[in-house]
Amino acid sequence: MMRIDGPPLDSKAPSGGSEVHAVPSVGAPVRALIFDMDGTMIDSMPWHARSWMEFSRRHGIAIDVADLLRRTTGRTGTECMRELFQRELDEAESLRLVGEKEAIYRELFTPVFAEVGGFKAFAGRALQRGLKLGVGTAGDRHNIAFAFSHLQMAPQPQAVVGGDEGLPGKPEPAIFLEAARRLGAQAGQCIVFEDAPLGIEAARRAGMRAVAVCTSHSAAELAGPHVVAQVRDYHELMNTPFLESLHVA
Repeated sequence: MMRIDGPPLDSKAPSGGSEVHAVPSVGAPVRALIFDMDGTMIDSMPWHARSWMEFSRRHGIAIDVADLLRRTTGRTGTECMRELFQRELDEAESLRLVGEKEAIYRELFTPVFAEVGGFKAFAGRALQRGLKLGVGTAGDRHNIAFAFSHLQMAPQPQAVVGGDEGLPGKPEPAIFLEAARRLGAQAGQCIVFEDAPLGIEAARRAGMRAVAVCTSHSAAELAGPHVVAQVRDYHELMNTPFLESLHVA
């Protein structure tokens, strides 16, 4: 499964959401690639699902894990906890609960840690072409450090924005816009790589093009006028002239 669009995209984004900017055409200059982390860089979403199940069991909460993930993937840890418990949580309680849940996730994922196929190779090729790399994730600093300790990327992305920095989670565009700012790139010069509908929507609201990485959602769920490619993994993308076709700013 692979789709790469060629003709210019419609620059009129649909109404709704905040900070919606016109999306540039496919051929517009590109300065930076911004990657979501879970499900996009690392193949972690099944283990997040299992950690939510275990966390909820410990707290005596019955959940539909698929529905919970649909409502929360891309949102920050504190936002997820409010959604799960359906009440306001003070900062200390929220941080404690997020820490507990994410510790379960890391324990489960560590023995089977895996990147999304071809990610590091693709990132290396992008750097060779002069593109800047950033990360915009709702994951906290502990999960970010965990991911990078296993990925062993060299060099690492030039900018990393996490979900515990006080910014609203996706579909709000703040995390992606901050990553672009730290990379010294305008929103229209960035392409976002995302595996979740809320992240695809955040890219649209930011005025950024997107590549849908279909590791945990279908191509139909990750569609949009700003989506320039839909792939299962980075091996598929590297089997096309995608990077070579980009006009590097």
